[in-house]
This record gives sequence, structure tokens and C-alpha cells, in this order.
Amino acid sequence: MRAPDFWWPSTPTFAARCLQPVGAVYGTITSRRMRLAGAVPGKPVICVGNFTAGGAGKTPTAIALARRLAALGHGIAFLTRGYGGRQRGPLLLGHDDPHDEPVTEYTHVDVGDEPLLLARYAPVMVARDRRAGLDALLADGGVRPDVVIMDDGLQNPSISRTLSFAVVDAQTGIGNGLCIPAGPLRAPLAQQLPHVDALIVIGSGTAGDRVIAAAAALGKPVFAAHLEADADAARLVRGRRVLAFAGIGRPEKFFDTLEKIGAEIVQRKAFPDHAPFTPAQIAALEDEALRNDLLPVTTEKDAVRLLALTAAPHLRASMAVLPVEVVFDDEDGLRAYLARALPEPSAPLLDTGT
Repeated sequence: MRAPDFWWPSTPTFAARCLQPVGAVYGTITSRRMRLAGAVPGKPVICVGNFTAGGAGKTPTAIALARRLAALGHGIAFLTRGYGGRQRGPLLLGHDDPHDEPVTEYTHVDVGDEPLLLARYAPVMVARDRRAGLDALLADGGVRPDVVIMDDGLQNPSISRTLSFAVVDAQTGIGNGLCIPAGPLRAPLAQQLPHVDALIVIGSGTAGDRVIAAAAALGKPVFAAHLEADADAARLVRGRRVLAFAGIGRPEKFFDTLEKIGAEIVQRKAFPDHAPFTPAQIAALEDEALRNDLLPVTTEKDAVRLLALTAAPHLRASMAVLPVEVVFDDEDGLRAYLARALPEPSAPLLDTGT
């Protein structure tokens, strides 16, 4: 899905106003659903969601929180819907040994691209029915997490959460403030905020200011964060002429990151979020890179989808992948907040890395 351009101006356009009545109905239905009581799980559940449709950085934020919880001694597992995959689940990815490689018999066609990223860090339960997925995860004797991190699902009421974080892109905020299809909101902001414990605002920009102000008025903590490129990958692309391509919620964020680390973007190609690459698209990327002597560079999420394709041997062999990490401006404050909200940990399941 690629978000319509008219979603993002702070003042609704004519097209947005025309769709506003439909959006009001959509937002009302979602708001009512969010008020339903969820099942109380046997373990703490942390939801990492957002107020809007489209990418705000939920999956890298979920990974960042998992790493910090692991540093506090918690064993982590992820719960995700597996958007874009054909398997309904419940289906467990990964191992209970953090030094093992995650299972590889599934591809993005089966479970979507995001679960395969998450499985590099901790066991992942993929399930369209999140409550059934949580039950299966907690019943699996080989996993035994202290904390379950639910990637997305802020508007899903099936599970009661210990903490709910809303991730906000500072550059786009909530756009025109209207609900789908008139704007990016899944429900009116005022109706969603009571279901959120804290905000995580990624990047810089003024578009997120009204969300921050609304959260602060309700006494909700706001944690500022930014994206940092992997240092080793950054060295490989710094100073290089590159063909940058990405199929994520906001490809512009990836392009901005490349420019910040010193890559020269000669060509940039944006694809819809989660969209599978077609043979024609792959051939065009390969041809463009070869003809202009460019280094193809993409995101981790796009690389997951490409690695499963036999039609992209040259592209896969020649491209660079640029992982990014969510870094919090107040690391100590975030860790203290998590420590206060959660019970004492048992044995960790996740390798925090270095």
C-alpha cells in the first residue's frame, strides 16, 4: 500500500474533505472496537503500534525495545500478525537458543517480511488471531518469555496489554488529522490516546508536535528517538554512487539516511510497502545499476523479500543492505520506565549483541 499524497498536508484538501464522512464512520467503528475488553494474558504484553496506517517505524522500534529489555534481563518473544503472508498461524519462528540461526523454511510469502526480521532477535509467533497466537506462544514449553512484544495491533482489543507504545514519525505526524480513507488515522486521535501509555517519536520535524502536545496534556511520557545506520554497512556505501530502492512505509526516510551517511544517490526507486518485487522490476533495477555503474542499496525489510527470489541472483549478489537501529535520546529514562512497569525478569532469551 502507498499512502495517498493528500493524507499528509496539515490542512485537509478538497479530496480529503469529500472522503471525510466515510472516514468518520471508519473511525467510529475502530474507536468502539478499541474499547472492548481484552483477554488478560499470563505474561506482560507490550504493544508497539501507531495511530495511523502506513510505516512509522514500529518493527525497528519493537526490536529496539526488545534489546533494551534483554539488557534488563528479560526473556523476549514477539507476537505479530504476519502482514502480507499467506499462513494464518499460529506459527512459531526462531529458536529458544539466541545463538542459533532462526528457522529458514519460511519466506515472506508465507509469513510476511517483518516476522523474518524479528526472528533474527527472538522467537516470533505469527498469527492472524493474536489471542490464539499468544495462547500458543505461552503454551510452548521451549520459549518461556518473560515479556511478549506485540508488533502492531494498537487497535486490536483481543489482548490486554501491560504497556502500549504509539510510534510517531515526527516528519508526518498524523497528517491531516482525518480517518481512513480521508486521512491516515485509524481512529480519531482523541479516541486512541486513552489506550496508549507512552509515545515514541522518531526523527525531527514539526508535524508530530500536535500529537506530542495532546499526549503531554494527558500526562503521557514522550520518548524522542532517531534512526542510526549500522556503522559497518555505512562504511560500505559512504562516498559511493548508489541506486537506492525501498518498498517500506516511507522510502524517503531510507533515502534521507543514505544521504546523511555520505552516499551519493544517483537513482532512487520507491515501491509500495510490503509489495513483492516482480521479475520486470528486478530486471530494471539490475539494468539500471549495471549501465550506470551504481551500487544497489536497499533496506533490511526489502532484502528479506529479495532473498527468497530465484529471479534476482545478480541483484542479490551485488547489492548492499543498510540496517538501521532506533536509538533513544534518553536511554536511561526509557530503561527506568520499562523497569518500573514490568516485574522482575527471569532468564533472558535474547542476545543483546554489542
